Amino acid sequence: MKTYQANFLNSVTLILMCLWAYLTYEPVDEKSQNFTALIPLFFGVILLLCHKGIKNENKIIAHIAVLVTLISIIGIASKPLISAIEDGRNLSIFRVALMLLTSIIAMITFVKSFIKARQKK
Repeated sequence: MKTYQANFLNSVTLILMCLWAYLTYEPVDEKSQNFTALIPLFFGVILLLCHKGIKNENKIIAHIAVLVTLISIIGIASKPLISAIEDGRNLSIFRVALMLLTSIIAMITFVKSFIKARQKK
């Protein structure tokens, strides 16, 4: 998989899974939907905006995308995943795990492309 393809897959997954979770939210114990649930959506939009630059092999944009991807991995792997597991929400676990998986795949693809570019020099 090419870097821009992995980034596109990751950005679309972040956007769609986040929207799915936000729009189908069912309150439990009078808890209201929190705005922080939309954070992965913003990361996905930023990564989607980086798509063309990554495809054109722009180093600066690629590094920005790597930083955003790393932040999303850390953010997704912490509170959302732990909360979903603790509460036993299987659908939430699926969504969060899918976002985490595509982010990790994108990160691996970025690292491989950086190593390959370094070896070319």
